[in-house]
Amino acid sequence: MDSLITAAGRALAAGDPLGALKRVALRDDAPALALRGIAMAQLGDFVRAKALLRSAVRAFGPKEVATRARCVVAEAEIALVSRDLSWPAKLLASARATLEEHGDRLNAAHARHLEVRRLVLMGRLDEAELLLSEIDPAPFPPAWKAAHELVLAGIAIRRLRTKEARAALDRAGRAAFLARIPALVAEVETASLILKTPAARLRANGEERPLLLEEVEALLSSNALVVDACRNVVRQKGAVISLASRPVLFELARALAEAWPGEVSRDVLLTRAFGARLTDESHRARLRVEIGRLRRALWTLANISATRYGFAISGRRAREIVVLARPVDGEHGAVLAFLADGESWSSSALALALGTSQRTVQRALDSLATAGKVQSFGHARARRWMTPPMPGFTTTLLLPAPLLID
Repeated sequence: MDSLITAAGRALAAGDPLGALKRVALRDDAPALALRGIAMAQLGDFVRAKALLRSAVRAFGPKEVATRARCVVAEAEIALVSRDLSWPAKLLASARATLEEHGDRLNAAHARHLEVRRLVLMGRLDEAELLLSEIDPAPFPPAWKAAHELVLAGIAIRRLRTKEARAALDRAGRAAFLARIPALVAEVETASLILKTPAARLRANGEERPLLLEEVEALLSSNALVVDACRNVVRQKGAVISLASRPVLFELARALAEAWPGEVSRDVLLTRAFGARLTDESHRARLRVEIGRLRRALWTLANISATRYGFAISGRRAREIVVLARPVDGEHGAVLAFLADGESWSSSALALALGTSQRTVQRALDSLATAGKVQSFGHARARRWMTPPMPGFTTTLLLPAPLLID
């Protein structure tokens, strides 16, 4: 490897893509193509970066297996940053195995981190934690240690373990400072803001106030009966009853909880649950049926009793009933949650992360675009959607990962 390639590699490792391009921009040999691809990725030109890396893979000889694998890992990272979750994960796993066989433990660990980050985005936290536990960060240089701690913090945040998340972010900050890479320092600072901004709203006794993640964790650990509108579940400490597949029952539970300790009239419940403006006896009969179903679903946690004008809810063991709501209510809040990270997403990646159909996501995106809340660029398969991060709150509770209190 010549001196220019070595210097360009060092520039990229230090977060200086322009310095790397000054050395290899006019070269078309395989190592230069790979370095140019990484530099373009750091500058945000992902389309050009992927093309250069694929050219580098073809240019490397069949015996340069490890080098080709490093290019695959670089392309996988570009796919992750550009939120292309449909990128074949098996290629990354194969590249990681190749690097491990050739003794390149550092890049193999980086590939493992990419696998973990992809799983976290898709809400598969158990698998992510299992893979991450196989990585020993002790021999890593500072930049890699910072990346490792950021992944740990991301999982802890989604698990609502705020103490673990804060400790991981502190370690990531120290490692990023030692690495002296401004972009990495900025990434850690941005991640740290999650713990300092409201993550949800608490509705109780007719009042509403924002909650930080730490306060959400404390609430879910308390003895309060929580109607969780972020996950469409009803919970009290470790007991969780999911109503995610029963939207009518959840809307009834939320309406009753918002009115606690008072009652909710039948007309209000009919409007909330069924959208009925003009009601007749058939609507009232259906309401009685759905209330009966809700009683059976929540019988271990709550009582639902009929009153003169409607219905009221009370806890079996809880002294307080509250509603945990999203920072911003809306029909397409889950889609906005992913787009609020400031990255560009394809509709297929959003569908994969949300666990729904691409057509459903596309209708939501079209609706949000009409309202001016999202914007797109590109065409056909290259079309991407994004929006600036919404100020004032974090989106953790909107993501499809289970909020479990261990």
